[in-house]
Amino acid sequence: MRFRSKPAPARDVLRDKVIAVTGGARGIGFETATQLLGAQARVVIGDIDEDAVGKAAADLGIEGVVLDVTSPQSIESFLDAVEQRVGPVDVLINNAGVMPVGPFLDYDAALIRRTIDIDLMGVIWGSQAAARRMVARGHGHIVNVASVAGRLPTPGLTVYNAAKAGVIEFSDALNAELADSGVAVSAILPSFTNTGLISGLETNRYIRVVEPEVVAAQVVSTIITRRARTAAPRSMGWVHLNAIMPQAAKRRVQKATGLDHIFLNYDLSTRAEYNKRIGQ
Repeated sequence: MRFRSKPAPARDVLRDKVIAVTGGARGIGFETATQLLGAQARVVIGDIDEDAVGKAAADLGIEGVVLDVTSPQSIESFLDAVEQRVGPVDVLINNAGVMPVGPFLDYDAALIRRTIDIDLMGVIWGSQAAARRMVARGHGHIVNVASVAGRLPTPGLTVYNAAKAGVIEFSDALNAELADSGVAVSAILPSFTNTGLISGLETNRYIRVVEPEVVAAQVVSTIITRRARTAAPRSMGWVHLNAIMPQAAKRRVQKATGLDHIFLNYDLSTRAEYNKRIGQ
């Protein structure tokens, strides 16, 4: 009989690792930083909101840096700051993201561009900047936070779907490209998470909503295992099968679960604060 060895405790693996988290002032990013600190990693958070990142960093007792992930120069400056203040980055978590909802025909060009720039290009720029440094040292790990929405095309999420699908495939391709360099690239696919992203949306028993702590725990686990692709929670892994489902079946599932309208109809007043923050 063969017995599987137990995984090493997170502290044994993550102690003193330098880990940078984008979009770290709120939600999944903040909770991820919190859990990594609990595992005795050395964490730095970046966020475009200067006040929020300052407060979050002070609350956690760590370094916080203003970061615009749509700017390659800002990302380089962020990584430089992490190296100068804490040390070379062992793990970069590309977590920053926005989620506009509503009819595609109502999106203006600025919102479409902003979503792609943050959700997809921010991941690409961050991965490139970090990978260059990591490859030169012969080790490192990049963790890209995608979404189950990257596997579940849904009315009302068109541009977000496109960006997150791009993150998943980009991560797979880069992971293969860097396989012999000592640098791993992973994609995390959270289910819809109880943060500002889903404010004003009327979910139901079919739409799996999880707390940020669940997603953060999967991020931490992925850093330890270096698994290439993981849903959060892992029970949502079935979403990868959606790509081969016939279109008629997809439509029936969307109608039965409410996915055909949930992201098209929302409480504007409840979502107003989030929409203002993301420029919708």
